[in-house]
Amino acid sequence: MASRLTRQEEELTCPVCCDIFKHPVLLACSHSFCKGCLQRWWTGRPTHECPVCKTTSSSDHPPTNLVLKNLCENFLEEKLSVSSEDLCAEHGEKLRLFCLDDEQLACLVCRDSEKHAGHKFLPVGEASGRCREKVQELLKPLKQKLEVLTSSKDEVKTNYDLTENHLKVQAQNTETQIKEQFKKLHQFLQEEEETRIAILMVEEAQKSQEIKERRDGLSKDMASLSDAIKATEDQLRADDHVSFLQNYKTTMERVQLTLQDPPPLSGALIDEVKHLGNLAFRVWDKMKDIVSYTPVILDPNTAHPRISMSDDLTSLRRLKYEEELQLPDNTERFYYHGCVLGSEGFNSGAHSWDVEVGDNTNWTLGVLAESHPRKGKISGEFWMLELFEGAYTVFENVTNITVFTDLPVKQKPQRIRVQLDWNRGKLSFSDPDTDTHLHTFTHTFTEKLFPLFRNFDDDSDISLKVLPGKIRVTL
Repeated sequence: MASRLTRQEEELTCPVCCDIFKHPVLLACSHSFCKGCLQRWWTGRPTHECPVCKTTSSSDHPPTNLVLKNLCENFLEEKLSVSSEDLCAEHGEKLRLFCLDDEQLACLVCRDSEKHAGHKFLPVGEASGRCREKVQELLKPLKQKLEVLTSSKDEVKTNYDLTENHLKVQAQNTETQIKEQFKKLHQFLQEEEETRIAILMVEEAQKSQEIKERRDGLSKDMASLSDAIKATEDQLRADDHVSFLQNYKTTMERVQLTLQDPPPLSGALIDEVKHLGNLAFRVWDKMKDIVSYTPVILDPNTAHPRISMSDDLTSLRRLKYEEELQLPDNTERFYYHGCVLGSEGFNSGAHSWDVEVGDNTNWTLGVLAESHPRKGKISGEFWMLELFEGAYTVFENVTNITVFTDLPVKQKPQRIRVQLDWNRGKLSFSDPDTDTHLHTFTHTFTEKLFPLFRNFDDDSDISLKVLPGKIRVTL
């Protein structure tokens, strides 16, 4: 113990060990001692006397002096709180100021030092108030962000669940189609079949994992925001100005964290085209006699919910309202128009595909610019041929103004040939059965163009079908 004690320390000092009481006990004579000190004092003595007044104790186990015990504990805690953390590490003086330039605590000596020359200082109490206001302002957008995420959480998770379920259905259907086609290619193609199924399973697992990670990421982002807000609010409620300012930089970093909105589910579905599109053609070198090649494969990830496609992704039919499919709202899908796009876009070269329209009375064929929005009304560049209510019409949109032209057709075509020469800027429609030219658009194309198919015939049994092309192999 130090040679000079404060009055409070004297009142809380054990007469035996001359130190602050440790587990003080109270004798009947009203004197208190450390429990350990009293037991050592009594050891070897014939009577248990008070070390101060020599009064014999009536109990070998005197009770704890709870009041004195609490006073000693509070005194030691207060003494411990006045530690070196409250003193300037460089000058050993009390940290009474806050440097606004360096955003750190300082003592009176620091204020006059060369290190802080020209800097502005505030008393810790005033600085704490100002800094708390800054933190409060930065906390507001975090709370708003949490509210937005909370309000959209159920909707986002519902779409995640729908996407995952649809992905699994796609995977199952795709696997079935792969197996059926490979059965036609005989046993020696078994290894090829197993390889492609393995690729499908990897893609399903990867995309399922991606969806799971996005769902988990959403929960983690919300948890991070909640933790950041709670930790910051706890810091703001602290009465200790010094402690708050010591953690000020950490608090500022916490409230300035930024989180991105949940990204759209682009490319989250099974790429059925990769597995099924032109599957037989890709093994033509082994099975040329039974191979068929379709120049345009329909992309089911772009299809309107009222469009149903064949297993080989070459034909489409319109569903009735009560048959509309429950599909995830992925970015590639059309919702305003009952249409579907071809899987491959063209930005160079010449391309041709034949479509069997048959007895279908309402259909649209053409091409659509890649930048065209998938949601809402048609507003981007497109060039189309349409049959509606017995009348043929061609129409184009290149400046957000759709121009319609009636087309006289004497004999109803059963097939329509679409020919795109991107480099020459020509899109032609013709009847290949009668070799009759119907119409040609001319335009300087600047974007990738995707084949478009729309079937809105009321008879849902009638379909549009992209016909296989003739295969010519030159070695």
